[in-house]
Amino acid sequence: MLPIQKSAQPNYPSIFNDVIGPVMRGPSSSHCAAALRIGRIARDLMDAQIEEVIITFDSHGSLATTHDSQGSDMGLFGGLLGWEAADERLAESPRAIQEAAIHVQIEIKDLGDKHPSTYHLTLRNSAEQHSLSAISTGGGMIEIVEVDGVGVSLAGDYYETLIYLNSEDDAIAQYLRANISADEIFLLRGADTRIIEIKAQSFLDGEIISALIMQFDIKNLKSIAPVLPVMSARSTRVPFITCAEMLEYNADKNLVLWELALHYESARGNLSHEQVFQRMTEVVRLMQKSILDGIAGTKYADRILGHQSGLFKTRMANHQLLDGGMLNQMILCVTAMMEVKSSMGVIVAAPTAGACAGLPGACIGAATSLGLSVDEMTQAMLSAGMIGVFIAAHATFAAEVGGCQAECGSGSGMASAALVTLAKGTLKQSIAAASMSLQNTLGMVCDPVANRVEVPCLGKNVMAASNALACANMALADYDAVIPLDEVIETMDRVGKSISHELRCTALGGLSITRTSKEIEERLKSPIK
Repeated sequence: MLPIQKSAQPNYPSIFNDVIGPVMRGPSSSHCAAALRIGRIARDLMDAQIEEVIITFDSHGSLATTHDSQGSDMGLFGGLLGWEAADERLAESPRAIQEAAIHVQIEIKDLGDKHPSTYHLTLRNSAEQHSLSAISTGGGMIEIVEVDGVGVSLAGDYYETLIYLNSEDDAIAQYLRANISADEIFLLRGADTRIIEIKAQSFLDGEIISALIMQFDIKNLKSIAPVLPVMSARSTRVPFITCAEMLEYNADKNLVLWELALHYESARGNLSHEQVFQRMTEVVRLMQKSILDGIAGTKYADRILGHQSGLFKTRMANHQLLDGGMLNQMILCVTAMMEVKSSMGVIVAAPTAGACAGLPGACIGAATSLGLSVDEMTQAMLSAGMIGVFIAAHATFAAEVGGCQAECGSGSGMASAALVTLAKGTLKQSIAAASMSLQNTLGMVCDPVANRVEVPCLGKNVMAASNALACANMALADYDAVIPLDEVIETMDRVGKSISHELRCTALGGLSITRTSKEIEERLKSPIK
């Protein structure tokens, strides 16, 4: 008989899934990009035929107060329409879903959800109805936790086939084992529903589907495409998943951090070292373009802050600023990237959209000042990605769970390792820089003004880059980080969970409840619901 419980899958984050990505538009990866991915899976569950959607948020969760202003609605609608996260139409998705004759109803109820970013969807058309519950786990990553009242675990990293059974039949299990190649096959039971879930590297072919329908008592079959760029596999093994394990792995290899990142991601994603490097080079070029677009000037009505980086560049060139040297170039790049994000331009979440500027601003700003190549920037970004993997595996990037230490704090730790790499520092120095940077940002809260990911996010991204530069130089001078990186990340997780609910991206505390914040919020209320 098929197993009815899910096997314990180890948490092996991918640099391109979990840490540096997705490529997207919108104010928040955990709201907008994640919601879009949830919407894409919901669309597949309905075979792209959706007439009505009821979206329900827990009144005590973060989405009850932020689903509109931080892009959850926009992203979810885009996903239901089948769009990509970087689609230029994304800002118009509320209007587009109306034009597609999909009736949307949003409800806020006391549901007692355990996770603050939980989505409950009921979807209907004239022929069928389905439901799903999903969580946004941070940085655009998701998990579908229930489909039609049945507990599941779909992260969007497999081709998923859901076979709805009218009755249990051991023969179907034998047939599947004999005729398909799959990573996992489960029998899942709800109160009135039985589903066989198949996780594989491709969908079932047409002949297999026809044979299943002819031979077995099947009610329905759904094919759900992956939404992540790097697939998972049951056979996935990684060389290490903690900093301590990485150092042990490297004991006889003498690799630097970016080279160890190649080893990790190559094993995680079944990619060659060259493919990993090329993917990261493409990411770096996207980041460079975003920064240049930001400096050139952005326009977007529905935001708090307008174009400011151009004036910073002019005054820096005219020596009208205090001499910050490389730091001023970083500030220019950080602010330009944040302006692109706030104007619905294309960015790379690194590790999130709210913290999209600290790492690339520091890395590309420093590399520009030093006259370094794209290859050297790519090496630095790989180093940052490796630090991010440890954070993703053992803490969180979600401000709703860990406050802004999880976003800008993580970005700062990653950036400090990147800067040491640019300076040709050692592995030990890269790790020390990351440890010191993360120590300096413990407990940082998330309190978005007017529910927007702009203020104080701009300053916190600049702070992330500044902190990274200071810690990189301290590490290059062999300052002692004292606390090992793994222990700092464990502490991040513990501290983040202890931050008050009001100060974890709920717009219920901190700067978000000041008089000025509330006035701006009223001024910026969207006419599209």
